[in-house]
Amino acid sequence: MMELCCSGPGVLSGGGGGVGVPAPPRIPKAGNVGVSSPGFLASRPKKKRVGAGCRQLEPRAPPCEERKADTEDVIHMLRSATGPAEALELFKSAAQQPRVVHTTASCNYMLELMRAHGRVGDMAQVFDLMQRQIVKTNVGTFAAIFRGIGLEGGLQNAPLALPIMKESGIVLNAYTYNGLIYFLVKSGFDMEAMEVYKAMVEDGIVPSVRTYSVLMVAFGKRRDVETVIWLLSEMEAHGVKPNVYSYTICIRVLGQAKRFDEAYRLLGKMENEGCKPDVITHTVLIQILCDAGRISDAKDVFWKMKTSDQKPDRVTYITLLDKLGDNGDSQSVMKIWNAMKADGYNDNVVAYTAVVDALCQVGRVDEASNMFDEMKQKGLLPEQYSYNSLISGFLKADRFGDALELFKYMDIHGPKPNGYTHVLFINYYGKSGEPLKAIQRYELMKSKGIVPDVVAGNAVLFGLAKSGRLGMAKRVFHELKDMGISPDTITYTMMIKCCSKASKVDEAVKIFYDMIETKCVPDVLAVNSLIDTLYKAGRGDEAWQIFYQLKEMNLEPTDGTYNTLLAGLGREGKIKEAMRLLEEMNSSSYRPNLITYNTILDCLSKNGEVNVALDMLYSMTMKGCRPDLSSYNTVMYGLVKEERFNEAFNMFCQMKKVLIPDYATLCTILPSLVKIGWMKEALHIVKEHFLQPGSKTDRSSCHSLMEGILKKAGTEKSIEFAENMASSGIILNDFFLCPLIRHLCKQKKAVEAHELVKKFKTFGISLKTGSYNALICGLVDENLIDIAEGLFAEMKELGCRPDEFTYNLILDAMGKSMRIEEMLKVQEEMHCKGYESTYVTYNTIISGLVKSRRLEQAIDLYYNLMSQGFSPTPCTYGPLLDGLLKAGRIEDAESIFNEMLEYGCKANCTIFNILLNGHRIAGNAEKVCQLFQNMVDQGINPDIKSYTIIIDTLCKSGQLNDGLTYFRQLSEVGLEPDLITYNFLIDGLGKSKRLDEAISLFNEMQEKGIVPNLYTYNSLILHLGKAGKAAEAGKMYEELLTKGWKPNVFTYNALIRGYSVSGSTDSAYAAYARMIVGGCLPNSSTYMQLPNQL
Repeated sequence: MMELCCSGPGVLSGGGGGVGVPAPPRIPKAGNVGVSSPGFLASRPKKKRVGAGCRQLEPRAPPCEERKADTEDVIHMLRSATGPAEALELFKSAAQQPRVVHTTASCNYMLELMRAHGRVGDMAQVFDLMQRQIVKTNVGTFAAIFRGIGLEGGLQNAPLALPIMKESGIVLNAYTYNGLIYFLVKSGFDMEAMEVYKAMVEDGIVPSVRTYSVLMVAFGKRRDVETVIWLLSEMEAHGVKPNVYSYTICIRVLGQAKRFDEAYRLLGKMENEGCKPDVITHTVLIQILCDAGRISDAKDVFWKMKTSDQKPDRVTYITLLDKLGDNGDSQSVMKIWNAMKADGYNDNVVAYTAVVDALCQVGRVDEASNMFDEMKQKGLLPEQYSYNSLISGFLKADRFGDALELFKYMDIHGPKPNGYTHVLFINYYGKSGEPLKAIQRYELMKSKGIVPDVVAGNAVLFGLAKSGRLGMAKRVFHELKDMGISPDTITYTMMIKCCSKASKVDEAVKIFYDMIETKCVPDVLAVNSLIDTLYKAGRGDEAWQIFYQLKEMNLEPTDGTYNTLLAGLGREGKIKEAMRLLEEMNSSSYRPNLITYNTILDCLSKNGEVNVALDMLYSMTMKGCRPDLSSYNTVMYGLVKEERFNEAFNMFCQMKKVLIPDYATLCTILPSLVKIGWMKEALHIVKEHFLQPGSKTDRSSCHSLMEGILKKAGTEKSIEFAENMASSGIILNDFFLCPLIRHLCKQKKAVEAHELVKKFKTFGISLKTGSYNALICGLVDENLIDIAEGLFAEMKELGCRPDEFTYNLILDAMGKSMRIEEMLKVQEEMHCKGYESTYVTYNTIISGLVKSRRLEQAIDLYYNLMSQGFSPTPCTYGPLLDGLLKAGRIEDAESIFNEMLEYGCKANCTIFNILLNGHRIAGNAEKVCQLFQNMVDQGINPDIKSYTIIIDTLCKSGQLNDGLTYFRQLSEVGLEPDLITYNFLIDGLGKSKRLDEAISLFNEMQEKGIVPNLYTYNSLILHLGKAGKAAEAGKMYEELLTKGWKPNVFTYNALIRGYSVSGSTDSAYAAYARMIVGGCLPNSSTYMQLPNQL
């Protein structure tokens, strides 16, 4: 059966009765073991049966031989009374008249009238007469009585009301007790109904078989097996003989709880008690066996029916066909269909649709389509549900075109598609990862005048939950409620999953408790989903609280519940707790399965207990659970993590004897082998994997694998491994080379990447566009423009087509080298090759124009683009603002900035940094501080560049202490100062003659691993010299030489000045001599610093 995210009503419904939430029926189950959806009921001809799946007929009233006064006449007479006392007399008098019959309406009128006048005793008289004349009660009857005795709140107050009613003289008889229990169950107040049942028994009144059946169905829906079986024993204890329907309900509930031995014992008991199981009982048994996966047992029941006096009927055939289809048993589908034809049950649309549906479920869609055509050739016109079955089959086989064609045929020729037809498409889109198309189909359905039901809502919520589109999901959820549609368990489960995907844990918890408050009984799937959500959010304590509430909700934890908790404990590193829970699971009805063991293995392997994991791995088979690839991969990961490479490799070799390594295995073992230099073994593994049919050898997989090797083994060994693969001919593409190029370029080693490419070309490896782009991008970032352009020309010569990204990179290169005419020619070529200029292209050109000092041309291009509907980004405005600010055009820059905001383009950190820097250059410290505060107020986190700019501005404007305050803020906001930050502060402290603090910062930066540059040393030499500390300045000079820095003219000028100020003339001239010998040309300032201005 196609698994839709949906549910349908049912007392003992075909998809699981009250216990479980079935999918909506795709076809009408004639006289189905359940209540069919509206419009899908096909009843048995000339046969009414009280039992699972049949509608019970209300007992007919005796025929009237002469006309009696109708309800309106009686109520009109009662209303003519001058007061409640006269009305009561008229009411009682009318009850004596042969031609006047009191009805529910007239009795309820009197109850309300007496209640309004506070005459509770008279209400007792009305109710007593009502019971004696066997006038049907309804919800309104009891609501009036409850209000009359002072209880508000409706039917759920029945247990409280009964003793008060008794004190007031309002005593229920068997008929009204049975009615009250029925109304409570129908309204969803099952527990209250049970309280009323107990009160009824205490009063010595024996409930009817129907009352017991109603209660059994209600508690069956709640999965409360024990209560259902207890009710059966209660029947027998009170002398009420269970009928076929009672036994059938119990058999269904036991079967759904997988208590088949008890179900079979009950079946035997039926026969011993002289209550012979009928066709419906056997059909229910077939259904629950199929639902439990016991298809063989179900078929045995069916073939025994064939040889008994309880022959399978149409419902039995359809039920079995449906379940065999769900199970994928294609041979049995045709066998049952042939038996169905032999018994003459293939004479209508329902029968044909059943086999079409079953064939679709087993993937034999072409045969289903032929059967559909055969049905039409026999003159049987397919109904909506027939089309829906075939459409469902097409969609399940991913033949969307065929499904859409059939949908269009329905839309034109009829029957018109119904809500379920649309749901099939909604569900298909949701499962295909296209939630927007699912919601579009949902809106289309509504536009056709089809009111969504909970099934449609669940289908669309499924797709939205997978993608975490919480806003859309909320809209659908609240829309359903506004239309009066009550969300069901699946609706709430989907909403919880959606909240989880969107990381809205509090909302998930709220939805769960809303679900309970609205009396929607949660199923274990909803609970499992919430537990998983809480654990993933790091709220394990709350997850356990939910787990402990399972018993209160009459829910049994499943293996999925235990596995979810085990995974959570594993993430928390709580190994002891995980092992205790595993022991608890061993003693429960849910034995550990493969997922359980793999979860525990993961927990152990990631938390330093690999030896325990190894013991568990090797003992799994003895416990009846065979390890799979995931089991081995998990433990191998643990061994690798502990650098037990030999053991990991040995396990790999052992595993290969029984299992074929997968991509995850490669990602686990290969990086380690490369790291320890086992290149031969690593190459052998890769070769085996590449030759394996169906192995992952696509670009993305190879990239991920190589990135993992780089991370584990480092650059040098990764390159060696890739070279070995290429030279041995294992790979003849650039799949493993591209990640190496990106890695080297990211480390600003584009030249090395270029040399590596040349080497790989000698192995016969040619680059694809992605690899060329990665290398060109790295070269452009390092301003190696000529090499980048050479590669661009090379790729075109070799027939490797540049893409849009390639062209944008070359445009950027041209802009950086200020070759605007060539840049524009590249843009023309780009257009000729079929690539349109995007916002990236235009932003690159604008940036190039600004860098080439063609600011006006850049501004003209911007306004020209805006006139054509261009959507600017911060990258559009950044170069323009930078160019204007550096040109001193502050007002124009502010105008462009305001224009940017008007267009709805929000400023980011980069834009604010450009503005800060522009006003820093202009010396406007106040504006810099104002912009920095604006940035913070708008929720934009300043980066290290932002802080560096404001620190430098404050230092230069004499506000050094404020600058130091911002410097100290860096650690508070999680930022680390860089070399430039330290340089600005050291220079500021030096200018303020706070040299001890400057030297302290100089030492601090080195302790943090930041290497001083020439600017740092020049600043300290200058300020130490000016303070007359020539010796310290000289030491700084010697240190910079030992660190490999080459002094420049500013270094020597600062040193000479220091010696001159301190009166060390010889040292000053010695420094000057070094300058000349070192090939550093003096400038005018040099001569001014020398003693006597030589």
